[in-house]
Order: sequence, then structure tokens, then C-alpha cells
Amino acid sequence: MEYNHREIEKKWQQFWENNQTYKTDIDHNKPKYYVLDMFPYPSGAGLHVGHPLGYIASDIISRYKRLKGFNVLHPMGFDSFGLPAEQYAIQTGQHPAITTEQNISTFISQMKNIGFSYDWSREVRTSDPNYYKWTQWIFMQLFNHYYDKDADKALPINHLVAQFEKGGSAAVNAICDEETPEFTAGDWNAMSEKEQQILLLKYRFTFPEESYVNWCPGLGTVLSNDEVKDGVSERGGFPVERKLMKQWAMRITAYADRLLTGLDTIDWPEPLKEQQRNWIGKSVGASVKFKVASENSDALNIEVFTTRVDTIYGVSFMVLAPEHEWALELTTPEQKEAVETYIKWAASRSEVDRMAEKKVTGVFTGSYCINPLSEEKVPIFLADYVLAGYGTGAVMGVPSGDQRDWNFATNFGLPIVPILDSQKDIDKQADNTKEGTYINSGIINGMTYKEAPDALIGWLEERKLGKGKVQYRLRNAVFSRQRYWGEPVPVYFKDDVPYLIDESELPLELPKIDKYLPTETGEPPLGRAEGWKYKNEYEYELSTMPGWAGSSWYWYRYMDPQNNGAFASKEAIDYWQRVDFYLGGSEHATGHLLYSRFWNKFLKDLGLVPHEEFAAKLLNQGMIQGRSNFVYRLKSSESGHPVFVSHGLKDQYETTKLHVDVNIVDNDILDVAAFKNWREDFINAEFILEDGKYVCGWEVEKMSKSKFNVVNPDNIVEKYGADTLRMYEMFLGPLTDAKPWNMNGISGTFNFLRKFWRLFFEDQSGKQKWTDAEPTAEELKVLHRTIKRVEEDIERLSFNTVVSTFMIAVNDLSDLKCHKKAILQDMLILLAPYAPHITEELWVALGNEAGTISAASFPVFNPKYLEESAFEYPIQINGKVRANIPFPVDMSKEDIEQGVLANETVQKWLEGKAPKKVVVVPKRIVNVVL
Repeated sequence: MEYNHREIEKKWQQFWENNQTYKTDIDHNKPKYYVLDMFPYPSGAGLHVGHPLGYIASDIISRYKRLKGFNVLHPMGFDSFGLPAEQYAIQTGQHPAITTEQNISTFISQMKNIGFSYDWSREVRTSDPNYYKWTQWIFMQLFNHYYDKDADKALPINHLVAQFEKGGSAAVNAICDEETPEFTAGDWNAMSEKEQQILLLKYRFTFPEESYVNWCPGLGTVLSNDEVKDGVSERGGFPVERKLMKQWAMRITAYADRLLTGLDTIDWPEPLKEQQRNWIGKSVGASVKFKVASENSDALNIEVFTTRVDTIYGVSFMVLAPEHEWALELTTPEQKEAVETYIKWAASRSEVDRMAEKKVTGVFTGSYCINPLSEEKVPIFLADYVLAGYGTGAVMGVPSGDQRDWNFATNFGLPIVPILDSQKDIDKQADNTKEGTYINSGIINGMTYKEAPDALIGWLEERKLGKGKVQYRLRNAVFSRQRYWGEPVPVYFKDDVPYLIDESELPLELPKIDKYLPTETGEPPLGRAEGWKYKNEYEYELSTMPGWAGSSWYWYRYMDPQNNGAFASKEAIDYWQRVDFYLGGSEHATGHLLYSRFWNKFLKDLGLVPHEEFAAKLLNQGMIQGRSNFVYRLKSSESGHPVFVSHGLKDQYETTKLHVDVNIVDNDILDVAAFKNWREDFINAEFILEDGKYVCGWEVEKMSKSKFNVVNPDNIVEKYGADTLRMYEMFLGPLTDAKPWNMNGISGTFNFLRKFWRLFFEDQSGKQKWTDAEPTAEELKVLHRTIKRVEEDIERLSFNTVVSTFMIAVNDLSDLKCHKKAILQDMLILLAPYAPHITEELWVALGNEAGTISAASFPVFNPKYLEESAFEYPIQINGKVRANIPFPVDMSKEDIEQGVLANETVQKWLEGKAPKKVVVVPKRIVNVVL
């Protein structure tokens, strides 16, 4: 009975699969607990050791909650639509489904190898038509609803139509496009079907619109901001440009306020919630119209939104986004060349790059607009720090009160006008104070900030030149990609107007195409499908849904994954309710997590789900970084063979530092034989060693193939076991912290499990050690101290300190030579969430039924076992500790004093003198004053 992790772990993984140990059903006799991981995209590279970190933590929580009596739902699936599979299909001609299936098989194999307690019968894949049928169905509901401000919720579009028929637009208080016209009931009823449908698109939750997107010609598709780095695509490094394109959009803006207030109701990390607050960006201010200076009486009005309307008299320039629809129209002939060059340059830069840019850039259009308050002419510029998609795409420049505007004005020699008598040093920098009284400010001169905004807004509203307004930074979400490998949009076009296909025809499946590139005429890949038309007559939408579509509701499908009649049954949703514990990366703050909250609120409005927020608690795990190793090759070699010098000697030579595969390095010692076989050109390598070993250098870097620092968890499991990997990843540090992967300590974790095994069996003979004898008080003390600490630390998600507690407990039990079954059985239950394989094996060895440890009860902490019968008092004589004497904890102060004075050591230090006083502080200290 030696500890053989390979044999034990395969045995129990097979047992769990054969017996469906972790299959979960609705059980009204138990409280439910829903633990969810952000489901992964199945990349071809499979898992590296950084990926399981969060999965191990969620598995510990799942196993722990089962032991605490909960009915735990712990599913896993795959976000299986994605750009990498499509790019591979373009390169090889292989259908993305084939690659995706292969990658998923690898992932599942690796996950099972680590012993996760997933209910695999509930696995979902976003690329499965049985799954994306319901993604398409939710899209259809969004298309058929609008946001009613009076009801403060989504209502059916038919309700909107009925109001239009009776009272026109005046009868409706709804979220709609800014430029939506006003009309009477008579106007509505006189419209053609096409005109009505086009008008309804201004209200629907999902609709086609022209918007600026990240267009990547090299990939032939639109990219999200996350997929663009430094102006090029993250995948492939192709140039990306800002381009105005017709795209499907989602009116997430309708839920802006509810998305903000909902953050106060959920236990999510504060930094992540702050990210969402900033992304939503609620601002209270005013909308102001600046008339373009023109001889034409129908001159354009540039509308700006400002949170500081009180600064309007300080405006010395107007800035438009380079992609603003009027940019060229406002450009004078003499400025045409400069403006066109600037627009082209700005289009090549991503929004992120533009907002992060410190250098001041811009170009004068040659045109002016009129300040509605001062009636002064203001020059109109284009500048890349203004984005067309944010607000109106126009910003009024107030250099005395805004540093960015000050930098711009200084760069272009524009006036900097003081507007408050308290502003200081505005010749050196902007001063955005709100103190003092206004100067150079017309109708608000002499007023304070408390008075000025209302006075100005009233004046503007009276003359229809502006109005008070609440604005959000949040924009409608682009909801289409020019790709093949994504959910088809269940829409066809009749007379250029979008209509939904019939619900009975879901799912609308991806058609076969000859290759996965855009067509020769620039249409998305779906344009290649032959004869792919609705009812053989109408054109389908050729773009597919973005990656976030399928991941915005998947937790409900896990509740009822085989349901053909609904995305999940009412019974399942009513039982499981929502996610209790959600674990994943903070990088999804303004993508997946925001979109998911939006969809969930919409489904709540429809009465389909019970909660506004889909996840009560969220935890972001930190990243495990790579720990790279290096070898040092001499720049010249007399033998003609490569010569490598050990790290401690490298400074004595001229060397080149090279990455080396960390899998052939152990505790920074290179396996020289494996190194020679690693690369053909190293087969005859020579080495300059230190103390007979080749010591490698190391650095912490991102884990990547190019740095040869990717560690495959399968290799760790093979060498040390899954239980060791699970415990070691938790032991590396707090779950939420970033930390480097370091193999140097893993053998210690492995040795801990072997030491734990030796509490049960003799090391050499394999003879049983445990007995049925009654535990001693000291053994019970170790057990209950462990129960208390393990429970407290898991509850507060301090997974790393639990491992330390286990190690201390096993050391203490080993020192006590404790092999009592009553102690060891409870220790197995405590350790089971962390090391499920070894504990299953030992549980059966103790005589329990196979597999029942998963349904055992978590040991109950009893504080009486931690009560001390005696306390060892430090005895101070004139302020210095001279002795330590134990006394019963219930002994009176008088008896303690007598015992101290009778002690031989104390008598020696008293030297026959009588103390002036003796102070006894119970269970703390005794102070003898001479």
C-alpha cells in the first residue's frame, strides 16, 4: 500500500465517470448552490498550468458546499465560436467545427485528468445548433421589444405600435434613436409598411445601423476593442482602421441606469464594479447647439454635451471627431488636403490608442461656429482625442478649465479666457475650480457655481438653443461580425427591411461554403453559400453574431441543457435561480460581464428569470505568470560546437542568453541529456558547469510558447499527481493575486501527501496503522483547530492558508504518532475538496463505501477541545521575565500569587526580600514588584 498517485487517480476518475458521482438533479430537500466558471474558448494549445487556477478554486468550493449539505450545480462547457478556429479554416480549408471538436476533446481530457467535479452531462457548446437555437431565440425577443420609460422595462413592440395608432409619437415615452422624428397618429396610419418598419427600428432593442467599427481588411472582419492592440489585430498583427459600416447593434444604452444601480446589489470586486461604472459613464449636464457660421440661413448646428455649461463663455474653439459626418462638409478648399490627410491618419488608430495619446494633434477645418451665449465666432478643428461614437462627436474647448483643452489651445495658439475670479496661473496650466464668482461670462457674471448652471440652462431652453440632459458614455453594442464561424442572425431582408424568420424554423444553421474568406465582391463569407435564401426568395443577413452572444446567457442553459422547448424550464430556473459563486478573469469587466448583465435584465423584464443580476458573487482570480529559464551560450567556440556556461560563471565570458524549455529544468538545474535532445543543433553541445551542475538563470514573464515557459498540467499530473497540482496551485499565494509559476516548491507539496498517507500505512511494508482507540485530548485539539481554520479560510476564500493549515496538522499528528480512525476519518473529509483522489482511496481503506465521501458531512467544530486546562504564566520580577510557571486556568488570583512566591526560581530572584506587591493578570502575566 505505497502511495501510487498514478494508479489511484486514474482509478477514481474512472469511478466518478462510471457512477456519475457528480451528476446533479433538482432536490427540494436540500438548499441549492450554483458554482460557475467562466467557460473557456477551446484553443488548440490546450490548458497550461495557469488555466486551472480558477477551476481548482471553484472545484474546492463545490466539493466543500456538498460536504456542508448543499445540492451543488457545478457545470462546464465551451465558448466554442471564435476567430482562431476561423483563421485556421481559412489557412487549411478545414471546417472550423472539426478543429473545435478536437480542441474540446483535449480540454475535457485535461480537465478530467485534474479531477474536477463537473457534472459533464450538462456540458454545453455555443457552436452546437441545439444551443445557438436559443441564442437566436433571445435575439428575436430583443428585436420584438423596446424600452418603455414609464414602465421602466422592456415591452413588446406590438404595444408600441398600438400607442402609435392611437396617439402617434406623443403617446410614447420610450428609448429611441436621437434623430427619431415626431409624428401624429394620422402620420403613422398613413405610412407604408416599409416606412413603419424603418421607423420601428429606431425603437427596437436590436437593429441595423451605421456605426464606426474596428475594420481589419487582413482578416476581413470587424474586431472588438479587446482584439486590437497598438493599431493592429491581436491575431495576425494586421492593420486595423476605424470605418463606418452598417452593423447590427444592441440597445444596451436603454439599461444604462439599471446597469449602474444594479452594481450596488451584488458582491463583485470593487475595482471591477468601478470599471463598469466608468464605462457606463453617467454625466449630468446640458446639450448646447453651436450654429455653424455660414451665409446659408440653413446652416448646420453642432450639438455638444457638457457637464460644465457654466464654462461656456470660456469656449475658444470647437473640436470634432475626425470621422464626424460633417468633417469634410465643414472643410474649406484651402484646408482640404490637410484635413483629408489627418482623417486618413486617425482612421488607422484604435480608440484605445487615441485616448491614451499624450501628443497633441489636430487640424483646422477653415470653418467657424457661433457661441450661442457670447455670439463670438469659434474656429472648428478636428482632433483624434474626440471620438464619433462618444456623445455627439463634438467637444467645446474651454482651455482655462480643462487641461486637455489647454494643451490643445497652447499648441495651436488659441485664446485662453479666464471665467472665474479664483482661477490661478492659467498661463501655465488649466484650473478647473468651481470656486469664486464668474467673470468674462455675460449673463452669469458675479454668480457662483451653485447659481450659474440653472440660469444658463433656463436661458438655452427658453430659446431652444439647448437643454438640461443626462448622458451616458455607454454606447450601443455592435452585434455583428463579418465571419463564418458564429451564430447566424435569424433575419431576412424584404425590400431592404429586416424581418425575423419564423420561430418554428430555428435553429437557422450555418450553411456549407467553399472557403471561409469574404467573397470577391467584399461580402462576408456567408455570401458564398449557394442558394441560401429564406423561402428561396429573400436574402438572409450575411454577418454572424459576435462571440459574446452565446456567453451572455449560458448559465441558464446549464440548468436544463437538453430542453428542446425552452432555453430552460421554469422549474429548473425557479430552483437554481442564479449563480451563487462565479469565478473568472477581470479582463471581461466591460465585455462579457456587462453584456450578460444587460441580457439578464432584459430576460427579467420578460418574466423569464427571477433576478435582475445573474451572479450574486463574483471573484476574479489572478494570473499565473511564466517563470522562464535561460542558458548562456559562448559567443565563440574553439571546438565549433555550441558551449554553454552555467549561470554563476557567465560573467566571466561573453555569452548570448537563450530561453530554454522549462520542462527540462528542475529547481533551475538543467537536464543536460534532455537539453542535447531538445534541439538538433545542440546534440554536440558542451557545458561549463559549477559544482558538477548546469544552473539556469530565470525571469518572470508571460507564459507563452515563444519563451518555452509553458508548463502542461498533464506533465505535472504524470510526475506528481493531480492532488499535488491542485494543492500546489492553491499554495502559491492568494487566489486573487498575480503570481509566477515556480516548480521549486512542488516536491514539498508532494511530500506532504506522502506524509499524510503514512498516517494510515507503514512506509515500507504497507501495513495498516490506524486503530479504533479513543483519541487523546491533544489529538482532538489538533483536529478541531484544523476544522475551525479550514472552514473559516474556505468561507473567506483564503485557499492558500488552508494548505498551510493541513501541513501543520499533519506534522502535529505525526509528532503525536496519531493513527486513530476517529481523527483520520474527519481529516479525510477536510482534505477531500483539495485532494479528492487520495482521500477517496483512504476513505475506502478505512472501511467506508466507495464514493460516499462526496456525500459525507463536514466535521463540526467543537470549541471545548481548544479550551486549555492550564496557562503558562510569564513571571516578571521588576519588569524582567525570570520564570514561566503553569497554573490551572480556573485558579484564583490569590492561589496563583502564593504559587509564584513559593517557586524556587522566584525565591532565588527575591533574595529573601518581601515583594511590595504582586499583580496577577489572569491568563496573561504575573508581575512581582520588589
